[in-house]
Amino acid sequence: MSNISPLADRIRPQTLDDVVGQRHILGEGKVLRRIIESGNIPNMIFYGPSGTGKTTVANIAARRAGKRLYKLNATTASVSDIRNMLAEANGIMGAGGVVLYLDEIQNFNKKQQQSLLECIEDGRVTLIASTTENPYFYIYNAILSRSTVFEFKEVSTDDILKAVERGTDKLAENYDLRLEIEAAEHLAACSAGDVRKALTSLEVALMSVEPDENGKIVIDMAAAEAVTSKKAFRHDRNGDSHYDVLSAFQKSVRGSDPDAALHYLARLVAAGDLQSICRRILVMAAEDIGLAYPNAIVITKACVDSALQLGFPEAQIPLAEAVIMLATLPKSNSAVEGIGAALADVQNGRTGDVPLHLKDTHYQGAEKLGRGGYKYPHNYPNNYVRQQYLPDEIKGKTYYVPGNNKLEQNTRAYWEKIKGEGDKQ
Repeated sequence: MSNISPLADRIRPQTLDDVVGQRHILGEGKVLRRIIESGNIPNMIFYGPSGTGKTTVANIAARRAGKRLYKLNATTASVSDIRNMLAEANGIMGAGGVVLYLDEIQNFNKKQQQSLLECIEDGRVTLIASTTENPYFYIYNAILSRSTVFEFKEVSTDDILKAVERGTDKLAENYDLRLEIEAAEHLAACSAGDVRKALTSLEVALMSVEPDENGKIVIDMAAAEAVTSKKAFRHDRNGDSHYDVLSAFQKSVRGSDPDAALHYLARLVAAGDLQSICRRILVMAAEDIGLAYPNAIVITKACVDSALQLGFPEAQIPLAEAVIMLATLPKSNSAVEGIGAALADVQNGRTGDVPLHLKDTHYQGAEKLGRGGYKYPHNYPNNYVRQQYLPDEIKGKTYYVPGNNKLEQNTRAYWEKIKGEGDKQ
């Protein structure tokens, strides 16, 4: 197999319908699909993880536009390579137009990126650049302003499974091959959204398995685990078990059990479910710790941002820090109860008119309408003065009840003292 191109190249999709994933930009009626099908492609930047179809879509776009595709990788290319490409674009080979596919454009410095400007401005070359980094951080404005950015997202496990099945059919043209469904699902699940990685693992699995006495090659779970260096872990992100794990995760934090919380975190990490983890721990910081330690959500957000920037496997470290902190902090759901009670009144029509002294008075005629009389608290001792804020219909209603924790009880005691002194004024 050493003289044969990689499987991912051999089954590279030739039409947009064959591309797995990216339905948000390539589905029927979506903007990138419409652009490519028009045959009149602009300068574009494809941004997203490796193995998500950026090169494939560039190939299809160039072919649909009837232009010659010229490929460069910014990691190794130089300004002289760009000059050579321009020479070709100006020659007979570029008579129908040239599409320059520049992979990993973030590795070009400012001078190298600027060398592209003249040729893309005069229309000799259409630029399709790809990057795994945020283009708004790594690509110069002169290029960005002349290009349309499209974000490619991690391919779902289900979509990768389709590519694995297609790859198996291709390999079966030369081998008596059977890929067990559990092994196929494992290869897809362990690819971290990267189609190329899954197909490479499939090809390595084929080479690692000895044919039986009849020459048949069976890729089973053991073979799949061997090539991915990862034991099978069943976790359906869209199934009941997914939500069961998330539920147990939050309830363990709420129950102040850091060991159980880390266990369920580990399950979610093993499943590669970074988005669900980040969303859930932000919810827990607000819902379960709340006003017992308001800085919890600030620290949690910092951990989430770090995890998203790092990606797995390193993301598990700030995530674990946040989870242990949340599990061991005092708890309060006073904000949850408070907003819930307030919303219930609003949704059931228990509102009433805003008190006149709280209404806007920044216009002529406000006084004639009875507006005014608001007391500015900062003009009074302790920045407090008693006045009515709720509408008359629900005057005296209590929504917020301080939680039984040190911070909220100290705050409650403070305001009881301040308000008591204010009433004596």
